Amino acid sequence: MKKLSIVFFVVIALVFSSYSVLEKEKSISNFKLKSATNNHWVSLSDFKGAKGFVVVFTCNKCPMAKFYSKRLNQMDMKYKKLGVPVLAINSMDTLAYAEESFKLMQKKAKKDQFSFPYLQDKKQTIAKEFKATHTPQAFVIWKNEIGKFVIKYHGAIDDNAGEPDQIKHHFLTDALDELVQNKEVSTPKSESFGCRIYFRGEKQKMD
Repeated sequence: MKKLSIVFFVVIALVFSSYSVLEKEKSISNFKLKSATNNHWVSLSDFKGAKGFVVVFTCNKCPMAKFYSKRLNQMDMKYKKLGVPVLAINSMDTLAYAEESFKLMQKKAKKDQFSFPYLQDKKQTIAKEFKATHTPQAFVIWKNEIGKFVIKYHGAIDDNAGEPDQIKHHFLTDALDELVQNKEVSTPKSESFGCRIYFRGEKQKMD
């Protein structure tokens, strides 16, 4: 009887320990934003059976972000078949930057032939939840054992924006490949560079 009691308490301890680890990971709540790609409202819950999402904060103006349109299309075409679609989010302050308007987002989505939703975070609440700081900045969120989407990777898409044939580290797709294979992400964070996201009310402006 004593042995059974010990086993019971060990199992309970392991369960709560695992739950605590899951809860420590930053979780992202469901959100709903309008897409400039097709003028529809899009939420995480629309994607039934999704294992996770590639979420990239980007914008119309940023020179660094402009390099990645083709690569994001390629990622979306590959990984959405595996249950991991791409979502691009523009969280720039449209009151400060007229070039980040929804109308011009629509123009960019059409010009770059986006295969994925290009969402407007007009109130900048989603950028704040992710703690996004600039464009382009990539995140991978993954559904955990208790059904929440948690951040498994954040940082750069890769290590060479302007010369895709010279890329040495494919940070984002490496993380995706590991997660799809049920492995831990070996590099969960990397440094990314681009144009800063200034939140409404801040005095500084993007260069």
